[in-house]
Amino acid sequence: MRRWGSVKIAAALALVAALLANPLAGAQPTEPPQIEAGVGPGSPVPDTRPGEAFADPKVAELQRTATDVQRELSELSDKIRTAEDELRQATSQVERARVERQAADKVVSAQQDEVDAYSAALYSALAQPSELQMLLTAGGPEEFLQGSSLIERVRIDQDQRLAQAVARQRGAQDAENAAVGTERAAAERKADLDRRNGDASNRAAAVSSELRGQVEDTNAAVIAQQTAQRERNQKTAAAWKAYTDKLALAGIAAPKAAALRDPAQLPARLEPLPGSTGAPQPGVARATLPTGEKLLVLPAEVIGAVNTAVGVLGKPFVPGAGGEGPNAYSCDGLVRSVFGVGGLALPGAVAEQMSVLTPVPTPDAQPGDVVFLGPARLGVQGVGIVLDQRTMLTADGRLAGVVVTDLPGGDTLLGVARPALGQRQPQPVPQATDGGLRWRCGGVQLPPRGPGEAPGAWGGYPNGLIPQAALCLIGVGSHSLRCDAAGSFRAMSDAFATVFGRAICLTDSYRTFAAQVRLYGVKPALAAVPGTSNHGWGLAVDLCGGAQSFGTPEYAWLAQNAGVYGWANPPWARPGRGREEPWHWEYIGS
Repeated sequence: MRRWGSVKIAAALALVAALLANPLAGAQPTEPPQIEAGVGPGSPVPDTRPGEAFADPKVAELQRTATDVQRELSELSDKIRTAEDELRQATSQVERARVERQAADKVVSAQQDEVDAYSAALYSALAQPSELQMLLTAGGPEEFLQGSSLIERVRIDQDQRLAQAVARQRGAQDAENAAVGTERAAAERKADLDRRNGDASNRAAAVSSELRGQVEDTNAAVIAQQTAQRERNQKTAAAWKAYTDKLALAGIAAPKAAALRDPAQLPARLEPLPGSTGAPQPGVARATLPTGEKLLVLPAEVIGAVNTAVGVLGKPFVPGAGGEGPNAYSCDGLVRSVFGVGGLALPGAVAEQMSVLTPVPTPDAQPGDVVFLGPARLGVQGVGIVLDQRTMLTADGRLAGVVVTDLPGGDTLLGVARPALGQRQPQPVPQATDGGLRWRCGGVQLPPRGPGEAPGAWGGYPNGLIPQAALCLIGVGSHSLRCDAAGSFRAMSDAFATVFGRAICLTDSYRTFAAQVRLYGVKPALAAVPGTSNHGWGLAVDLCGGAQSFGTPEYAWLAQNAGVYGWANPPWARPGRGREEPWHWEYIGS
């Protein structure tokens, strides 16, 4: 444990000041969010990704720090919640004991009243019955015995009933006293935890400078990386435009893919491009300019595809296989989309693409070819578009966007294929064998916490520290979500408006880490531990305008229709499931 381990709880609270200025934090909600958990009871800290899944080593280090803090906060939160439950149970037990004791008091009082009334009635009849009176007034031995037995039974019955009532009263009083003692002990435990939590808040000042430095270093590294990435994207776009301009200036019209598949029968002015073995490569050609320069000639469909891909550089990443734009892309969705625009239809999923596209030797890779990413033990987990011998264009899960990045090397490169050569019969491709976390498009995706709940981590940033550029606005103020969730929410809201005449009312969407810390500070027993809520992944919303309550027409409509759009009120948030949060809805995908 680090030297500040005794104050890790305070450290999370200290992150508020350090993160408020974080440009990765994104827009703040325009209305105060619900004080809610946003995560099911008993859920563990979710982010178990290895360091290489993050966009930068400093980001990974910050995540490790956050995980340590979350673990201690989670333990404290559980203790506070348990103490509050015990206090509620003890208070309820006191109330039940008090009601029982009051009922016993009434029984004793009633029994005493009955005895008093009986005695008064007999005395008013001149005398209380006794064996002596029976002896003097009985008509015979038999009548005397019967009368004496009756008197004794009445006396015994009265004594027993009164004794039972008094015993019940004493027992109820003892139970009430014990319950009050239990309640007092529970209250003391809760007060102690509250004091500890308050003390942690006070100690936050002592560690804020240490953490602030770490966060500021992380911020600086991420900002520098994003700046460098934008510059790299811009230089690549400029280089590609220079290539297409050179083709145009040379008067070379890119031929169709079919015209380049046979190197022995190329269009006029074109000559074969030798491959790594010396044999001519199918699907590409070259032209010799008057200056003697050899200029690569690609099929028109491929040039169109790369033009489109370069045009969407900087767009956000989404992890789903259907991320085909135009607002956000997955790696295989990007490849399918841009080649479809170019005129070459490809399968949707990365493994299917590798299965049917015609391979070429890795050393022969040319711009517009596609490269498949591994390693094989993870299966075919990514695909990119080759730009030159060093770089590729891809929708990268780790960098959370469409970027230019280095071509993979070693066992990470599974193969190269040339879409211009058409498709072959499906062939086997590597399948994941390590049984570990799922890698997709260069990033790790954690599984959903449970049925009806949003998946967990999806990009190369920690919960609540996702760059705003990786998210999409949903059309309500500054609220944003992961782009596929944002699009589906807009569609759902439009359908809602046709019924209710207004859009879905929203109080919260993507929630920064700093906002999560603030909520936790307000009510630690109810709010999610910072860095664990699905709000921090841009996959959850809090609703209002009637939808925040069970039994309303708005909630009923959502319960019936939200699933069509990939949204759900998680099972744990529904009535009788442990924590009722009708306003909290999560994107689980279609």
